[in-house]
Amino acid sequence: MSVKTFLLPDLGEGLTEAELVKWLVAVGDTIVIDQPVAEVETAKSMVEVPSPYAGTVHELHGTVGEMVLVDSPLFSVLEEGAVAPAAPAVEPKSGIPEREVAQSYREEERAGTKAPASEGSGNVLIGYGTPEGLSAKARKRRPRTDAGTAPATAIGVPAAVPRRAPLVISPLVRKLARDHGIDIATLNGSGAGGLVLRSDIEAAAAATTAAPVAQAAAPTAEPAREAASASGAEGGIDARSGLGISTRTPINGVRKTIAQAMSRSRSEIPEATVWVDVDATNLVRMRSAMKGTDPDNTPGLLAFIARFVVAGLQKYPALNSRIEHNAQGEAEIVGFEGINLGIAAQTERGLMVPSIRNAQLLSARGLNAELARLTEVTRSGKATVAELTSGTFTLNNYGVFGVDGSAAIINYPEVAILGVGRIIDKPWVVDGELAVRKVTELTLAFDHRVCDGATAAGFLRFVADAMENPASVLADL
Repeated sequence: MSVKTFLLPDLGEGLTEAELVKWLVAVGDTIVIDQPVAEVETAKSMVEVPSPYAGTVHELHGTVGEMVLVDSPLFSVLEEGAVAPAAPAVEPKSGIPEREVAQSYREEERAGTKAPASEGSGNVLIGYGTPEGLSAKARKRRPRTDAGTAPATAIGVPAAVPRRAPLVISPLVRKLARDHGIDIATLNGSGAGGLVLRSDIEAAAAATTAAPVAQAAAPTAEPAREAASASGAEGGIDARSGLGISTRTPINGVRKTIAQAMSRSRSEIPEATVWVDVDATNLVRMRSAMKGTDPDNTPGLLAFIARFVVAGLQKYPALNSRIEHNAQGEAEIVGFEGINLGIAAQTERGLMVPSIRNAQLLSARGLNAELARLTEVTRSGKATVAELTSGTFTLNNYGVFGVDGSAAIINYPEVAILGVGRIIDKPWVVDGELAVRKVTELTLAFDHRVCDGATAAGFLRFVADAMENPASVLADL
């Protein structure tokens, strides 16, 4: 066909939607293969979507700020020399426009390296690889658009009345409907083409719950108005505080992912915390001396600490592990042959934890270079899903915010996180004499299922000793 429609691919990691942040082209623009067409933000990262087709932009399916579901059309391209097709017809029964492109476009989207260069580059999303690289589990089915007939036993629907098949993509939506006892086929979806979204299920569940309560508790119109006002529906007044409501901010995107991960960490991991004050004077002096002779090639303090952490994890590998459940449902502690060191980084989009892959292979200088690179790509929103989800242990430098300590939450599904506070002058006893030293606090939160306090304390003491005597430790690394 002359028009090629690009469907938003499954981005992996269980993601089913992405927010359309910005269109980089307009209808009528001429584009080439791999030219970025749009910026989309998933719950994990912001990426540019390049076009696998060359030609003229025929249609942009979506507006900025809209959530685009996986397998939904994102944009269409009219190939060079082709004539624009007529407007799509409308199916009378369902009212859903016929798609300009059928299932064949799924195959074109997955062209990858098997397709000729003229058919598509395979570079569907920067950082995610070609669609053929995605697992079968990650690929979602497209919603059905054919009409169906309701069973004779459907509540409130005569057997002879036809109903179209419910449009649902996400299995989470189906599960939510089952949990609330809601028949999806009875809902009019608020999504594109009548697609049933999670918000539709939640609204239906709320209406089902509220109906009997409203009948029993609102015999007159006046109490109903009072209830509406108290809930903030009228006047914007918060019922609990009596204050006016100034903003309502949806928890979505990265913030939603952070909230889910932190909640899961707190609910599933029986964590314990150990901490120690560290005299980092020798480490600061050593770095200052190196910077004086080689200012452009001296690692930062965090890079040295990261090197000590990696060495400590090699000595205490239990903290570089993960708990998983096998096919029989039994818990297992999974160890790794390498160390992917996650570095917590605060960005405008929230807290992100990119990881340095195989950090055990890098020197302090190598770690310093990777720290700089990952910080830059993460804050610019260009970090890949692999970079943001492959960590096995997290190092969190919250000292940059001017605080000394923190009861850190473990970055699920990891089993430990080490926090570093600010390095400040404090009174310290050295050889029986009071002195002013550069002191910081290390805090380790760990999963008590994978190890006991002795292991955690051993690791923490190793890192602390390395910071207090860096030259002797680095000589052995």
